[in-house]
Amino acid sequence: MNIALMAHDTKKEMMIQLCIAYKKILGNHQLYATAKTGKLVADATGLEIVKFLSGDQGGDQQIAAKISWNEIDMVLYFRDPKAQGRSENDPTDNIIRLCDVNNIAIATNIATAEVLIHGLERGDLDWREIVKNS
Repeated sequence: MNIALMAHDTKKEMMIQLCIAYKKILGNHQLYATAKTGKLVADATGLEIVKFLSGDQGGDQQIAAKISWNEIDMVLYFRDPKAQGRSENDPTDNIIRLCDVNNIAIATNIATAEVLIHGLERGDLDWREIVKNS
């Protein structure tokens, strides 16, 4: 499975801790991330991560493009709903919309991320392979 990791600055430490806790499961899948999140997670866990540009330089759009082409199976996007300065160009709504359009599981907080990771381990998301291959 292809899994995208994204996190607002205030949530990056939470993403790191989640990836440390579930390193064994995540290590069996292809991981993608925006530059800073990817570097922080890779440095802390040793996981191999394909890194895109930083979010403010277009990394969010690069991940959104992969989502729109149905090349991502799960998104873990830890966002800060209290973040100041959210603009019309904030990619959050677009990422969520694209996941909805393509039936891609998305977690925007650690509670949902843990449920998805446990489901991933059990094989609950294996249906994505059928969807991608049809």
